[in-house]
Amino acid sequence: MAAQNGKDLLVKIDMTGGGSFQTVAGLRATRLSLNAEPVDVTSLESTGGWRELLGGAGMKTAAISGAGVFKDAATDERARQIFFDGETPEFQVIVPDFGTIEGRFQITAIEYAGSHNGEATYEISLASAGPLSFVAIL
Repeated sequence: MAAQNGKDLLVKIDMTGGGSFQTVAGLRATRLSLNAEPVDVTSLESTGGWRELLGGAGMKTAAISGAGVFKDAATDERARQIFFDGETPEFQVIVPDFGTIEGRFQITAIEYAGSHNGEATYEISLASAGPLSFVAIL
């Protein structure tokens, strides 16, 4: 597989609650982190004293973060409203030439910044709020 273009890693937000996804405007950098909490079941009987983990156990989480230029687009307004209302709508993350991850996320932080001689910027952080699905690109 060839190297992928970073700008093609997209975060999309359900704008209506009915599956109408739009790419979050202005993002320049995005990150997706998938995690699985290990459950240690090591005991005195563990072979050679090696740690043993219980497969399929533990909590799974995902986090999305991004930073970009504030554009005052419809997606910015939707994100702000989701944050203030405490909603957990559907989001999609498109990983180029890999697939789409979709599920409910809570916006845990939005930060706006700007300087007198530069553009207005923002950073956004999301945490998974339920099971995620993955559809591979074939």
